[in-house]
Amino acid sequence: MLTDAILLASFGGPESMKDVLPFLERVTAGRQIPKDRLIEVGSHYFTLGGISPINAQNRALLSAIREELKSRNLGIPIYWGNRHSYPFFSDALQEIASAGHHKILALTTSAYSSYSSCRQYREDLARSLISTKLDAQLEIVKIRPYFDQLRFRSPMQDRLLQVLHELFTSGAESNQIHILFTTHSIPEQMATNSGPSHNEGFTYGTYVMQHRYVAMKIMQEVTSLSKVDFEWSLVYQSRSGAPSTPWLEPDINDAITALASKGITSVIVVPIGFISDHVEVIWDLDTQAKATAEKLGIKFYRIPTNGIQAAFINGLVDLIEEANKLKELDHGENWSQLCSQDCCLNPDKANPVIKGI
Repeated sequence: MLTDAILLASFGGPESMKDVLPFLERVTAGRQIPKDRLIEVGSHYFTLGGISPINAQNRALLSAIREELKSRNLGIPIYWGNRHSYPFFSDALQEIASAGHHKILALTTSAYSSYSSCRQYREDLARSLISTKLDAQLEIVKIRPYFDQLRFRSPMQDRLLQVLHELFTSGAESNQIHILFTTHSIPEQMATNSGPSHNEGFTYGTYVMQHRYVAMKIMQEVTSLSKVDFEWSLVYQSRSGAPSTPWLEPDINDAITALASKGITSVIVVPIGFISDHVEVIWDLDTQAKATAEKLGIKFYRIPTNGIQAAFINGLVDLIEEANKLKELDHGENWSQLCSQDCCLNPDKANPVIKGI
C-alpha cells in the first residue's frame, strides 16, 4: 500500500453565531473586503443559526468513506481537516503524525481544476506542513480531480431523469423545460489559467471545459434514455469580489430571467459544481434562484448534490485504490494528466505546493 492515511480536505464553515465573521475574515484574508460586505454575506449563515451545513455533511462523508474502505478490506485510516475552520489542516496533520503515519493521500471535496478548487488546497497543505514542522515527517499527495468519473455524475443523472419523468407525467412539454447546470463562478483570468498546458487555448481554460464535459455526458445519457433532446445551459453562481473584475457568466438568476422571455415554464437546476448541500447551494439556489423563478412564474426544481450517495462514495474509494495502484480507471485522453507542478498557478505569487496526481 502506497498510502498509510487519507486526509479528507475541505473548505470548512462556522458552527456558531460567533464563528461567522472570524470565518469570513479568514476566507477573505488579504482581499480587502469591506466589513459591511462580510456582514451581508454573514447574514446567509445567520439565517441558519450561524451553523454551516458543510461540517455535518463532511462528518457524514467521512463516515461513509470509512465504511466503504472497511468493506473493501483497505486498512487505511481516514482523517478530516479544513482550510478555514476547525479542524484545521494543521490540527489534522498533527493528529496524523502522532498516530505514526507518513504517506498521506489528500482527498478534497472539490472535483474540478482551478486555482481555488485545486491548487490552493495544495498550497495550504504545504503551508501547514511547514508551520507544524512536519514537512520532513509527512509526505502528502493530492488525489486527482474526479469530475470525469461516471460514479461522480450518475447520482445527479439518475435524479434528473426522475424529475423529467415527473414533469412529463404532469403534462409538461419538452420545449417548455430548460436544464441549468450550475457551478461556482470564478474570475475569468483564474478560469483561463486553470488546468494543464495541453488545454490552453480553450475559452476560459480547463475549469469551464471540465464542467461542460460533465454536463454533456449527463445529457447524452438523458437523451439516450428519454429519446428527447432537451435544451440546457452551463451557468454560474456565488460570485464575489469587486464588480470591476470580470467573473464567469451568466449568473443563474440572469439565465432564469432570460428563459422566462422564451416561454420556458420549468427549470431544472443541476449543481454539478458541488458535492454537498452547503450554504452556497441552500442560499444561492434554494433561496435566491428559486425566488427569481417563482417571481417569473417558472417552476423550479433542484437536483440534490451527491452527498453520501452510494455510487459517489464507491467512486471516491475507486480513486483511492487507483492512487495506491490497486485499480485502473478510465480518465480518457483529455483528462489523463492533471495536477502538474505548473497547473492552475497562483495568480499573485508562487508558493510551495504538495504533489498532485
